[in-house]
Amino acid sequence: MKLYDLELSGNCYKVRLFAALAHIDLELVAVDFLAGEHKQAPLSDLNPWMELPILVDGERILRDSQAILVYLAGQYGGAAWWPQEASLQAEIVQWLSTAANEIQNGPCAARLVDKFGYTLDKATALARSSRILGLLENHLQRHDWLALSRPTIADCAVYPYVVLAPEGAVDISPYPHIGLWIERIKALPGYLAMPGS
Repeated sequence: MKLYDLELSGNCYKVRLFAALAHIDLELVAVDFLAGEHKQAPLSDLNPWMELPILVDGERILRDSQAILVYLAGQYGGAAWWPQEASLQAEIVQWLSTAANEIQNGPCAARLVDKFGYTLDKATALARSSRILGLLENHLQRHDWLALSRPTIADCAVYPYVVLAPEGAVDISPYPHIGLWIERIKALPGYLAMPGS
């Protein structure tokens, strides 16, 4: 099973982190992002969206980090990571949506501006970061984990761009419960760090 990967991508890190926690073997294939390798064949044939990560498992090809998390958890991770009950799946998926929306357009966007020079609206990214971090802090005041009272792919999806938020000048120190959650994730058996985390 291959993961076409960019080390500094939080979206790729989500997949690497979950695979490490769930003891799923991945062959990492480094992609030369700056040279645009992901926009050329054969990678553009695997993912016409021309984005990373890309997972290839036999004949199955998947794009989008949230979809890859669901697949790996359901196929290889077991019920601890992806339960069979629809209501429990929904509890996880609402956080996958948060990762793809509020986190992506907040802390992730701010990081893209500062670390990679993207021309995005930094002020809007900071405002969105403040809102989602406040919501996340409130949730974590009452819960140790994002969903199901245990580590799930919800935590793997949200964690990367939160822990990397300072790379976009987003201060997470005013959020003590987020800080405690970060430490709980780092203490999980098999935890895998990435640069900046």
